[in-house]
Amino acid sequence: MLSYAFQTLKQSTFDNISVEEFDNVQNLFAAILSKGISQQLKQGIYREYRNTQADINTVRGKINMPETIKNRAARRQAINCSFDELTENNLLNDILKTTATLLIKSKEVDDEYKDLLKKEMLYFSNVDGVDAAYVPWNTIRFSRNNQTYRMLISICKFILDGMLLTESSGDYKLASFIDEQHMHRLYEKFILEYYIKEFPQLNVSSSQIPWALDDGVSFLLPVMQSDVMLTYKDRVLIIDAKCYSHTTQTQYGVHTLHSNNLYQIFTYVKNKQSQDSGKTVSGMLLYARTDEEIQPDNTYMMSGNRIDVKTLDLNKDFTLIAKQLNDIVAEFFGIKN
Repeated sequence: MLSYAFQTLKQSTFDNISVEEFDNVQNLFAAILSKGISQQLKQGIYREYRNTQADINTVRGKINMPETIKNRAARRQAINCSFDELTENNLLNDILKTTATLLIKSKEVDDEYKDLLKKEMLYFSNVDGVDAAYVPWNTIRFSRNNQTYRMLISICKFILDGMLLTESSGDYKLASFIDEQHMHRLYEKFILEYYIKEFPQLNVSSSQIPWALDDGVSFLLPVMQSDVMLTYKDRVLIIDAKCYSHTTQTQYGVHTLHSNNLYQIFTYVKNKQSQDSGKTVSGMLLYARTDEEIQPDNTYMMSGNRIDVKTLDLNKDFTLIAKQLNDIVAEFFGIKN
């Protein structure tokens, strides 16, 4: 799932990871991060200019007269200057060092991955690191010079967002599982990117669906954002990806579909159908399969549109996971991969 969600993991650099077996997610993250950092070091560690103020022996940049006068008064033969210095001590490398350090400290990470990360961190000796709880993610900007860091930073964010703070010592500890919210986002992203890569003949998007309004007044109406929308010729399939610990809701011992999910996909389909009246619009709730006894696998016809509720079994070899996704396209569009 990670290899599709973070597209650049499909590079040949990460091929050998796909055949390794990992007994926990921390080892997987450590292996991916180690491979990524190793590749980045071969390409060159990112450096940027940062303003520095220091006492030096020769003039460089702008002289700070008040500080220089203080040095003279203290009989120090140093000139205080402000200058721009090209350095690897920047936010992107701070994030890499912090994430790698936390993985190295984790009891769940095997020694072989720790050793790899430790060797790579020797190249980050001049990098300060950053507080893992307060990383300014919104200030990060990628350019032509640091584009290769995009995937690495995405992985770091995924790791750091999944961290827990231990109450006893105040130290950070990597979560032994990915929480439901992060897993849900990864699940959505995985399905979207899988169809983009594996079915180029389809128009695959995560599009907004406009409301079918009689008077055009949309004030305070929520945005209808689809997870995955597949379009081929005159057919449209809207997939709402759901990754919950329970695929159904229970009341008085009776299992039913999550009502909010069903209302949502029905609303998406009917408004999309109104927008594209010449096309056949269908919808699907695609749950990540759990180990519960009752699993939904149903097809409903609602006001002229087909709504499916299915599960995707992720507890299988990836070839079988891919087959499940391929079968959906074959059933709705007649396209085989």
